[in-house]
Amino acid sequence: MKAISPTDALRIDGTRLWRSLMDLGAIGATPKGGVCRLALTDLDKQGRDLVSGWAIAEGMSVTVDQIGNIFMRRAGRNNDLPPVVTGSHIDTQPTGGKFDGNYGVLAGIEIIRTLNHYNIQTEAPIEVAVWTNEEGSRFVPVMMGSGVFCGAFTLEHAYAAADTGGITVKDELTRIGYIGDQLCGDHPIGAYYEAHIEQGPVLENADTVIGVVPAVLGLSWYDCTVTGFESHAGPTPMAIRKDALQVSTYIMQEVVAIALRYAPYGRGTVGAVQVMPNSRNVIPGMVKFSIDLRNVSDEALDSMNADLYAYIDKIRTQSGLGIALERVSYFPPCNFHPDCVGQVRNAASMLGYATMDVVSGAGHDAIYTARVAPSGMIFVPCKDGVSHNEIEDAKPEHLEAGANVLLHAILASAVVVPSKNNLRSVIKSEE
Repeated sequence: MKAISPTDALRIDGTRLWRSLMDLGAIGATPKGGVCRLALTDLDKQGRDLVSGWAIAEGMSVTVDQIGNIFMRRAGRNNDLPPVVTGSHIDTQPTGGKFDGNYGVLAGIEIIRTLNHYNIQTEAPIEVAVWTNEEGSRFVPVMMGSGVFCGAFTLEHAYAAADTGGITVKDELTRIGYIGDQLCGDHPIGAYYEAHIEQGPVLENADTVIGVVPAVLGLSWYDCTVTGFESHAGPTPMAIRKDALQVSTYIMQEVVAIALRYAPYGRGTVGAVQVMPNSRNVIPGMVKFSIDLRNVSDEALDSMNADLYAYIDKIRTQSGLGIALERVSYFPPCNFHPDCVGQVRNAASMLGYATMDVVSGAGHDAIYTARVAPSGMIFVPCKDGVSHNEIEDAKPEHLEAGANVLLHAILASAVVVPSKNNLRSVIKSEE
């Protein structure tokens, strides 16, 4: 049986966490209650300045690397140890909410405030990270800061990325004053935890407070182009038409069928479609559309990929139309480290929160940190599973619960330095 430590009584201040979320959410606030704070804009700078200021007020040091990732450090007793890091991002979608990403960063700040309040010292340092351009709304690739950090792509590639106005990442980092000196990746991590709203309906539907995240779905993205022949919708008999849209719909239906065959984690989506010439009385001559396939294992995703290409070959032969399929992006499935997953599970159990395993269908910075350090995630419910939307919402008590789990997972990894004085204050507050 695990011995009960006085620090088991530690809890974050949920009211203070909520207030911080609302204060950050006021920067770029939208009329519908959401947030528009795109990466590397003036509003992003204001958000970065606010969060960094909170960290400095808590006695933390702040380091910025060359891609603009921010690392806010609370010293440990042994600062030669790699830090236990938590964090996420504060850039948003154009019509984003107050919680996606922001919660993970501010839960980390709240943990530091709690440890400082009770004078709790840890053996290893603790850091809170803000990763640059996770959303990818203004610049691609998505998860840029963590991707450069772990070597998924080069700093030069990220610097050259430009928005629709031709402004580059490097230009904007320089302009807002967040192009740091530290080499990307030259920053050790002992363990990484990321708290996040689920961005899906599973926890809410199961009336469960904490999602333990063992893995993130891998994904394959494709561009498909079907080429037929444009002609007048009235005089052209059905039997001789070369209708690119009709053939495209067969492929779109097969995308869904493939996902259903690889349940329960199979996903298949067509999200973007261009029909040309897009005229009411012209048979479409060309259709371009996206395909998104996801699953939890390389084997399943490879099989889905093979099924898709096989179907394309079949429908190409049957229809006689030109069909081009190109895989444009691939993120392998990510299995989080069992030690970090276990710490999250243990913390939730100790705190008495109901849990369930939830495989993430969305990408997060943690999938890149997992390449360089043991990593894990904590999910809390969001209302109706809605995210990337101005109506995105979460209950304060759920956010508080997730931050408490994060607190105790971090303490288990960073190791509390015993002290009668600081532990006595925790016991007294509990009484």
